[in-house]
Amino acid sequence: MENKTFTISVYSENNVGLLNRISGIFLKRHINILSLNVSESEIENVSRFIIVVDTTEKWVRNIVGQIEKQIEVIKAFYHVDEETIFLESALFKINSSLLFDERQIQNIIKESHSEIVTVSRDFFVISKSGRRSEIEELYEKLKPFGIMQFVRSGRISVSKEKMEISTLLEELS
Repeated sequence: MENKTFTISVYSENNVGLLNRISGIFLKRHINILSLNVSESEIENVSRFIIVVDTTEKWVRNIVGQIEKQIEVIKAFYHVDEETIFLESALFKINSSLLFDERQIQNIIKESHSEIVTVSRDFFVISKSGRRSEIEELYEKLKPFGIMQFVRSGRISVSKEKMEISTLLEELS
């Protein structure tokens, strides 16, 4: 089996220590987590973990099974990229003088469909949402001008197909 990028969605109660136990499942198998995001879900009082890994389907199936054994976990799913709609967000902090002195910076912002979030005397901040490759491309274009700070979020995603989590929760109620 060949390695692929998988997005794992975990619906759970929001309990202290669960993130540590879930990351331990990956650690035991020597599988690196490429991206991790935890937030509220569409279901009240239920959190959703989005975990991105590069591994085989056999391993991801095994991992999802181990995650579902955690008491607080309601349900876990995994998808390949083609089965999800996903993106990441990034912020770039750049020296303000470049915004006015370098016409090319304005063109880069416009062509990359980024937006300026704030401008101050010393710096301005650009926001970009999209696929990782789009963010990396913007990074490479801005790098020669000097990036003061850079941060990228973990992946957020929704599945293209209906996920039966809401139906499952209704049945448990």
